[in-house]
Amino acid sequence: MPGTNLTREEAQQRARLLTVDAYEIDLDLSGAQDGGTFRSVTTVRFDAAKAGSSFIDLVAPTVHEVVLNGTALDPAEVFADSRIALPSLPAGRNELRVVADCAYTNTGEGLHRFVDPVDKQAYLYTQFEVPDARRVFASFEQPDLKGTFRFTVKAPAGWTVISNSPTPKPEDVKDNVWRFEPTPRISSYITALIAGPYTAVHSTWEGEGRSVPLAIYCRPSLAEFLDADAIFDVTRQGFDWFEEKFDFPYPFAKYDQLFVPEFNAGAMENAGAVTIRDQYVFRSKVTDAAYETRAETILHELAHMWFGDLVTMEWWNDLWLNESFATYTSIACQAYAPGSKFPQSWTTFANSMKTWAYRQDQLPSTHPIMAEINDLDDVLVNFDGITYAKGASVLKQLVAYVGMDEFFAGVQAYFKQHAWGNTQLSDLLGALEKTSGRDLKSWSKAWLETAGINILRPEITLAEDGTITSFAVRQEAPALPAGAKGEAVLRPHRIAVGCYDLQDGKLVRTSRIELDVDGELTEVPFPQNTARPAVILLNDDDLTYAKVRLDDESLAVVRDHLGDFTESLPRALIWSAAWDMTRDGELATRDYLELVLSGITKESDIGVVQSLHRQLKLALDLYADPAWRDTGLARWTEAALEQLRAAAPGSDHQLAWARAFAATARTPEQLGLLAGLLDGTQVIDGLAVDTELRWSLLHRLAATGQADEAAITAELALDPTSAGEEHAAGARAARPTAGAKAAVWAAVVEDDKLANSVQESAIGGFVQTDQRELLAPYTERYFSAVKGVWDSRSHEIAQQIVIGLYPALQVSQETLDATDAWLASASPVPALRRLVIESRSGVERALKAQAADAAAATA
Repeated sequence: MPGTNLTREEAQQRARLLTVDAYEIDLDLSGAQDGGTFRSVTTVRFDAAKAGSSFIDLVAPTVHEVVLNGTALDPAEVFADSRIALPSLPAGRNELRVVADCAYTNTGEGLHRFVDPVDKQAYLYTQFEVPDARRVFASFEQPDLKGTFRFTVKAPAGWTVISNSPTPKPEDVKDNVWRFEPTPRISSYITALIAGPYTAVHSTWEGEGRSVPLAIYCRPSLAEFLDADAIFDVTRQGFDWFEEKFDFPYPFAKYDQLFVPEFNAGAMENAGAVTIRDQYVFRSKVTDAAYETRAETILHELAHMWFGDLVTMEWWNDLWLNESFATYTSIACQAYAPGSKFPQSWTTFANSMKTWAYRQDQLPSTHPIMAEINDLDDVLVNFDGITYAKGASVLKQLVAYVGMDEFFAGVQAYFKQHAWGNTQLSDLLGALEKTSGRDLKSWSKAWLETAGINILRPEITLAEDGTITSFAVRQEAPALPAGAKGEAVLRPHRIAVGCYDLQDGKLVRTSRIELDVDGELTEVPFPQNTARPAVILLNDDDLTYAKVRLDDESLAVVRDHLGDFTESLPRALIWSAAWDMTRDGELATRDYLELVLSGITKESDIGVVQSLHRQLKLALDLYADPAWRDTGLARWTEAALEQLRAAAPGSDHQLAWARAFAATARTPEQLGLLAGLLDGTQVIDGLAVDTELRWSLLHRLAATGQADEAAITAELALDPTSAGEEHAAGARAARPTAGAKAAVWAAVVEDDKLANSVQESAIGGFVQTDQRELLAPYTERYFSAVKGVWDSRSHEIAQQIVIGLYPALQVSQETLDATDAWLASASPVPALRRLVIESRSGVERALKAQAADAAAATA
């Protein structure tokens, strides 16, 4: 029995046999307010290249009718698991009609149903990537079987229905039937349906001789917080820049952006109807870093309208290219588009995206960028730091290698040649070879078909007078993590070498050398008899993907002057290197703490500041010697409070330090300050203790036993929204009592009623770094339950549990042994095995880092 999986071989066989023409999908959502199931009627016309048999995909509680070419088939005989068998197909045209009852979900997959506690109304949206259109209508669920889609929807009175095609007026006001025009030829996973009493703001983008309708939707309970003008500004900036760079008109009839509740990802590139998590409608003050992240998400999804929707991967092994292209071009748009509010986006990329990539690439599950995707289970766990962040990093390296103008000239030719079709990586590389004149086959083999990270180190020889006599870059290829497939390799790198000197107390770049690094040792064409600069930074401008190390003299200067670089990007690169060294046990956690405390007060980039807050807290919790951990945490907490009080009133830095302090406050006096800020008896000038900050304060008070159920209930009464319910679930789960933990475990593991976002909050609250002893008994319970969870829950829900409840805080050999015993005895499927092995790797890394930190105490 196939279950809900689909192999690549099966998809290839089906694609050779079938060509899809058109879908007509009729959905009755009139009972959505009550939930349960909805009637789905699918008519699909397709051609068979020859007589044969195949199948169509459907996940539904009940199938009522299957009619193939006018002949009724018995659903009991042809429907099983997620497939309807299509026997004895004749060559040529075929028509299939399927009538089924499909189910609303609360997992963020298929047709998600949410009831807003504010207005008690139901809101629906679809999420189909990777294989979940089949939860709403019968479909050939693979990206290379494109077709046109015409939706007809019956919805409750007063609702609005949005899909890929422009929203029509309902044909029958009484029955509220919405009949959409057919879409262009697209893949099933980018079709969409959003329905409910959403509120909307409308505008347009004006191009050369044409206009594209724009709209933004959200729930009425969020409308007062919707900054539509700012969102439209970013969207228009993307339209302007992408149309110029891609030299291809926006391919759809309109562009809607819908902020929807309980969304698992950041956003989804449904053609002309992008869904976005509604946490991006900010209810409270946030820093500029949050606005930058939202803008990148908006631009990422807009880029997908061309790369992914207009031209689509043939199979999921090119998912990386789909996501990496959208990530690279969205960051580039922020960096280079005229009038961009976020020209420092490459700093953010280096600080966040590449950090994610480096971490992922050092796990036992690391894989080539162009991963082997044999089935749907493989792709579902492959939305990772390799697919998004390393892929985008390597695309940035490719742009440096071939030239930006040549890169976009190749992209333009690619869109023109393959519009509305499906492609493989070779199609894009072939276009880039023509425009750049570079042979990309060896580049592709080195960068896309191998795993792991290279390390670049400077080797510098000085004369007695301090001038440089020789300068080379040594490239290393560390062994891949145990269990990873493949072998470490050296790669070609296009890098810049930055030379910095102190001028009036600031580190200023005085020269820059760009060169190709290939092989183990590459000479740098550094001018002879030139004085050694204060800091030599390899991979300046962050052109390549590699770990970078500093020479001893540069490191000594940086320890005292990291915050004195005049530009944000070199600071971010060195912060990243320091964090990487801490994770690798090359820099003790206590030394990382001192480095951060010495430099963070001069750090102007708020995104970097917030990343340092998160990284340092994680290092202290997991990588510090347990015997010293409390000392380090106390020092960090005191520093956070000091910076909170010193920050400019009302500034982003003040808010960031308030959140950092709230996350770690521990003494009675510090917790008393949190309580005072919450009840208004204490005030910090300029700090707005608004809805979201109130929950942060209460969460910490609950986790430390200073706030009880009554306090949480009272706060929820002040914020009786879906976000409030999620925060309350997290706060309840954070309480330091055996009963609180048992209640979460029962609700998450032993029951399956929680919606995805509430479950996520409960898991986040359950795992508290100050509660290791309280959580210790759950290690055994985790391994007893995890396989059953994986087998019985949807992918998104199961993955939350598998990763979130792994005993990552129990950093010990016993945890490693328990994991190994489970892996040996449970025979988990590959996707589950991968997630558990990745979690195990975190414990193993923490043990090594703790040993390194302990050794530093006696060094």
